[in-house]
Amino acid sequence: MLTAIAPESLWLAALIGVLLDAWLGEPRRWHPLAGFGYIANGVEAWLNTPGIQDKPFSAMVRGAWAWAIMLVLPVAIAWALTFLPGWGGIVWQALALYAALGARSLREHVMPIAQALRDGDLTQARALTARIVSRDTEDASASDLARAAVESTLENGNDAIFGALFWFAIAGAPGVVLFRLANTLDAMWGYRTDKFLYFGRPAARIDDALNWIPARLTAASYAIFGDVARAIDCWRTQASAWSSPNAGPVMAAGAGSLGVQLGGPARYQGEWEARPALGCGMTPSPQHIEAAWRLISRSMWMWLIVGGALALFAASQADSVPTGML
Repeated sequence: MLTAIAPESLWLAALIGVLLDAWLGEPRRWHPLAGFGYIANGVEAWLNTPGIQDKPFSAMVRGAWAWAIMLVLPVAIAWALTFLPGWGGIVWQALALYAALGARSLREHVMPIAQALRDGDLTQARALTARIVSRDTEDASASDLARAAVESTLENGNDAIFGALFWFAIAGAPGVVLFRLANTLDAMWGYRTDKFLYFGRPAARIDDALNWIPARLTAASYAIFGDVARAIDCWRTQASAWSSPNAGPVMAAGAGSLGVQLGGPARYQGEWEARPALGCGMTPSPQHIEAAWRLISRSMWMWLIVGGALALFAASQADSVPTGML
């Protein structure tokens, strides 16, 4: 771990952060990411000037500079606050993780979709699904909506939960702040449009790098709580065909674990996009949205249990080191 806090204290902070998210969810007002996004828009407007995309290298340099401007100070502050004495440091670590997690928010977004589909209310299901995906939902069928919801649930399990937990375990509050803010900049700038193709590339590549290990741990976790053999086979044979190096393993393993067929054609801004198939088995239904959430919930608690065991082991090893060797 790249943090000075004792392993057992870091695990306690992680447990508190997860419980706070389960209890409170995302702040309804004054969420720190709202202010961060406002500043990021200003920095982007300042550096991503008209015409800069005609100079790819300059645009990428400016994008990297913008990323550094937005990340260095928050991460430095997060690191400094870890030195608060006593319970102050633990409370800060827990609050940092809580602010970065989105487990309850994810559940609150996807479960109503399953309920609307069960009720046969396609109008409501389309409106709710449009809140969590970028594809067109106006004319989507019930199976299309269920597929979109399952895909979003599985992918966001990594982005909203497991990536944050991984970087918190590695580096505490500075690590989780780095991960969440880098992920936010990728969501804002990591588009393949004329405006962001080069300027947003550094943010997209850094986010890919930060998510590489967490995504594969997430995929393995999904496999454990479903059909292990099928999940691993889908991951091995299908993930590389997906456009995202991290979403591919997560969704392929999740689809295989659940025994559903994901991917396939989808319409974005009126244009159909061919996407490879992920998983195998049944057409997604409302019950698979709920099953996808259960994969996430069980995996999250498994991570906490394993983390607690590792923290206790590390603490026992530290206590067993002779004083003269310290």
